Amino acid sequence: MTALLSKPTRFRAYQLGEPGSSFSYFDGSTFTLIEARVTDLSRPCLKAELEECDRSGIGCLHITGWDNDHCGTADLEEILDEYAPARIEYPGYEPHTDTAKTCLELIRKHKRVRAKAVVQKIDPPYIRSLEIGPQWGYRDILYHPQKLSDNNNDNSTIKLFRTGCFNVASLGDVESNFISAWLRRLRTFSTEVDVLILAHHGAENGFTSSAFLRLVRPTVAVCSADYDNKFDHPRQEIRDLLHKYEIPLFTTKTGDIVIKSLSPHTQTCKLLNLIADSHQLSSEKTFTTKKSRKLHHNLDTVRQTYAGNRAWYKKF
Repeated sequence: MTALLSKPTRFRAYQLGEPGSSFSYFDGSTFTLIEARVTDLSRPCLKAELEECDRSGIGCLHITGWDNDHCGTADLEEILDEYAPARIEYPGYEPHTDTAKTCLELIRKHKRVRAKAVVQKIDPPYIRSLEIGPQWGYRDILYHPQKLSDNNNDNSTIKLFRTGCFNVASLGDVESNFISAWLRRLRTFSTEVDVLILAHHGAENGFTSSAFLRLVRPTVAVCSADYDNKFDHPRQEIRDLLHKYEIPLFTTKTGDIVIKSLSPHTQTCKLLNLIADSHQLSSEKTFTTKKSRKLHHNLDTVRQTYAGNRAWYKKF
């Protein structure tokens, strides 16, 4: 039975000042940057976050899709040169633009220059190669792509970051209501999400449905969107659904979002919604992680909760 561990953990959603997404997740040992984006506005915040985590480099760069708002050429080059990620997880579908092809070549060059770096394409064969994951505890889980679609948004990498005190679900730009229905039937996913990064910046596209939110019930939802984005993300329809299920929504429109575990780093976390270019608070929230409630149960209760669930996790 996995013990309840002390895991100093931090998550940050970065305001970019332009369309795109950038997040980080630190589990007490590995600093993961989610998406290959960095701007003049986010750069000092990323450096400050690394310093806060006592890290000079990035342990893992996780990219969910090839679109420019998730992986920019100049941004990727800066991240590779400045922070030398030890591991890169890149999209499992083929790049479809010249910019995306250049990004893939930069990743391959990084591997040639830094032989010890691990570069992994997250495609269906890799997902199928993974062992069945432990159904609770401190292992990251990769869920998708199970198969490739003609719609590249639905080839986004879906991952549940759960190596820290609290869990973060990253969905990329996924749109399919079939993938949504599949995820909500998986008990690990449907019962363990503390922080939900809204799919496709909070677009109203079929994935973030009433049924999905009713079953998954994340503690908080986070949306990466610039203030005057032309798509009006997150959409009002999504805001209404989150309000219906009493799920607090925080966006990067006005500033960064920081979530950190509180001592002894086993169950209590604090969310800080910052004001742009400032340490001033717009709002804050304290919550208890779902993981801690599960890990406090006895083994028989845990077995009953997760009976029949299947999940895949990373083997490294």
